[in-house]
Amino acid sequence: MKPVIALVGRPNVGKSTLFNRMTKSRDAIVADFAGLTRDRHYGDGRLGSREFIVIDTGGFEPDSSTGIVKEMARQTRQAVAEADVVIFVTDVRTGLAGQDHDIARYLRQANKRVLLAVNKAEGMADSPLLGEFHELGMGDPHPVSAAHGQGIRSLLEAALVDFPEDEDAEAAEPDENAPIRLAVAGRPNVGKSTLINTWLGEERLIAFDMPGTTRDAIHVPFERDGKRFELIDTAGLRRKGRVFEAIEKFSVVKTLQAIADANVVVLMVDATQGVSDQDAHIAGYILDSGRAVVIAINKWDAIDSYQRQMLERSIEQRLAFLKFAPLLHISALKRQGIGPLWKAIADAHASATKKLPTPVLTRLLHEAVEHQAPKRAGAFRPKLRYAHQGGMNPPIIVIHGNSLEHVTDSYKRYLEGRFREHFKLVGTPMRIEMKLSRNPFADAEH
Repeated sequence: MKPVIALVGRPNVGKSTLFNRMTKSRDAIVADFAGLTRDRHYGDGRLGSREFIVIDTGGFEPDSSTGIVKEMARQTRQAVAEADVVIFVTDVRTGLAGQDHDIARYLRQANKRVLLAVNKAEGMADSPLLGEFHELGMGDPHPVSAAHGQGIRSLLEAALVDFPEDEDAEAAEPDENAPIRLAVAGRPNVGKSTLINTWLGEERLIAFDMPGTTRDAIHVPFERDGKRFELIDTAGLRRKGRVFEAIEKFSVVKTLQAIADANVVVLMVDATQGVSDQDAHIAGYILDSGRAVVIAINKWDAIDSYQRQMLERSIEQRLAFLKFAPLLHISALKRQGIGPLWKAIADAHASATKKLPTPVLTRLLHEAVEHQAPKRAGAFRPKLRYAHQGGMNPPIIVIHGNSLEHVTDSYKRYLEGRFREHFKLVGTPMRIEMKLSRNPFADAEH
C-alpha cells in the first residue's frame, strides 16, 4: 500500500505550499473532497520510484474555551490517524509559538513517527534560530523552504526511510494465476456494503486467518465461477465468526490506496443522488491510476423515467472521461444485475491484461495512417513506423517514428479508437506513448 504522509501545524506556516511542492509530480491536487473532509486535501507524490499519498490539514486554531489539546481539530486528528508518518511544520521566521508546544504534546501521545520541519529557512541551514526548535522534543529539526524547494528531498527521504523502493514494481508481468484484485469505491451510503455483503453472502468464503496489519487494508479472497478474486476493502469490512460484514465507513486514504492497489475498480453511483463532485474526483483518481473500471449505478429501480434521463445526462457530462467503462444498472439490495456486473468485471480485467502482439499493432498503425494521416506541422509530417506494447493494466502502446512531437492529442485519440475496436478493449484506460527515433549524427556536425 502507498505510504501516507500527513502535514500538521498551526495556520500560515506554509503547509499548503509544502503540499504543492511534494505533489508537484502529479501537477494537481488529486481530490479536494469538499464538504466531506472540509479542510483535508489529498494528493499523490513521488520520490524516485516510490509513490506516496500526502494529506494537507487545515491549521489548528487554539480555541481558548476548550484548549487545543482537548478539542484539537477533528480533521487533523483523522489525518494523523490515517498517516504512517507525520510532518510537523513550523515557521522559523515567527519562531516557536505556544501552539507549537500544544501540537507537539498531542503528537507525542499519537504514537506516530513524526518529523519536525522548520519552514521558511532558506539559506539558514546553520542558523542559531533553529536551536530553539529542539525544545519541542521532536528530534533534529529539518530546515526547509517550501517556497524555494530547499531541503524537501532530504525531508521526504527521511519520511520514507521505512518504505524501501520496489525494484521490480514496473517490470513485473501480471501473473495469470493471481487473483483479480477488486475494489468497490464510491461515496458513503451509496450501497457498497450492501453489494459486498450480497457478494460474500452468495459466495462460499475461503476460510482463512486475516493478518492484523496496522495498515488495516483487508483483502478478502473468494471465488466465483472458478475465478479467484481478492476484495480490497474500502467499506470497512469486519469479521463476525466465519462471515464478513461490511460497515459503510469512508476514509479517503483507504479509497485512494485501494484504487492504486486494485486491478479493477467498481465505481458505485447512487441513482437517487446523481453524480456528485466526489464521484467525479474518485473517477478521476481511478483514471490517473490507470485502473480498469466498471460503473455500477445502484438503486436504479428506485427512480422514474424522467430521473433516469437526468441521471444519464449527468453521467455523460461529469464522467465523460470514463467513456470506455461499461455502465450497469443494479440493485444491491434486491440482488438485481449482479450477474452482468461480474461479467463486466471479468471483461474489464481481461482487456486490461490482454497481450497485444507487435505485428498486429504495427499493421493496425499503418492501416490507421493510410485511412487518415497525421497533420503536417510546418515542414514536418510525423512518420509513424511501428508500435509495440509497453505495459499492462493499463495497456500502454509505444509508437516509434520521426517528428512524433507534432502528433496531436486528437490524433492519439483516433489511434486509440482503432486499437480499442480491433482488440475489443472495454473498461480499461489506454495510454499511447510516442518514442522518437533520433538521428544519432544530427548533433555531431556542430
